[in-house]
Amino acid sequence: MSLASKIILLLVMIGASLLAMTLRPTHKIADDGQKVNLETMIPKHFGDWQEAPQPAQIVNPVQKAKLEEIYSQTLSRTYVKANGEVIMLSIAYGADQSDAKEMHYPEVCYPAQGFQVVSTQPGIVKTGFGDIRVKRLLTVLGSRSEPLTYWTTVGTKVVVGGKEPKLEKLRYGFRGEIPDGLLFRVSSITQDTESGYASQQNFVRELISSLSEGDRLKLAGLPVVNSQH
Repeated sequence: MSLASKIILLLVMIGASLLAMTLRPTHKIADDGQKVNLETMIPKHFGDWQEAPQPAQIVNPVQKAKLEEIYSQTLSRTYVKANGEVIMLSIAYGADQSDAKEMHYPEVCYPAQGFQVVSTQPGIVKTGFGDIRVKRLLTVLGSRSEPLTYWTTVGTKVVVGGKEPKLEKLRYGFRGEIPDGLLFRVSSITQDTESGYASQQNFVRELISSLSEGDRLKLAGLPVVNSQH
């Protein structure tokens, strides 16, 4: 390679490095406006649901050290209904959803703790404020059958699959912003899978109805409802 070619290559490399530094997001949108506080955002009682005094054993996404590295806040609660239905709720919120801090999905964390993922399918949870795109998994560990429903957000948009989160992060990145995001999961311990999914859907509907417009947007990407309609 000639000296001129080497100089050109060096200049190209320097230019690429400078461009990467210029485009690197630096502003966290989590620093704008009202801060997310899962403990106060999610009511302990709503509709026919009440937080259980003794929570069931909820599968944690990862070990504590890794959990704190990925997420800014986590919330785990068990809710019971007067008719005996039980729902386990787990929410993990990350103020920094850069590519270096990917969400830890149930398809990964459940098998890591010995569960078998028997089935996975896309779904829709219909609410009075719009539809939420979700994924439904059936997981099994010995005699424990645990169907679950979950979704993830980047910023204020629900994202599904491997490409959508990356594209949404890229959109923020072009504006020099680092989005926040969360993983919302509800599950039941039941041999009746369809009944479990139905109970989870009803739980989500009632929870969403109990939240403020801003919290609905943050939690599930649901738009503000026009009061004229």
